[in-house]
Amino acid sequence: MAAHISKDPLHGITLEMQVNALVERFGWVKLGQLVNINCFKSDPSVKSSLKFLRRTPWARAEVEALYLDSLKEVPAAKADDVDPWANSRGNKR
Repeated sequence: MAAHISKDPLHGITLEMQVNALVERFGWVKLGQLVNINCFKSDPSVKSSLKFLRRTPWARAEVEALYLDSLKEVPAAKADDVDPWANSRGNKR
């Protein structure tokens, strides 16, 4: 019997995981600019943000949308960081 596969992109990702990922990527200041809510601007913490987001559906929807958008925007590797000759035969000994 096949296991059920969810089509929900947020399946298995908690709100806390989303907030932590957004804070890691953008920081509190930029996050407060992107999602205009006071829990990101005034004395921000994950705990207070989760409390507010769980009680406020429109704010939670904005955070979830930003999280999904941030997954699509994977930063590309810089040309300086990539060594095209790293796996050449001459380097393997």
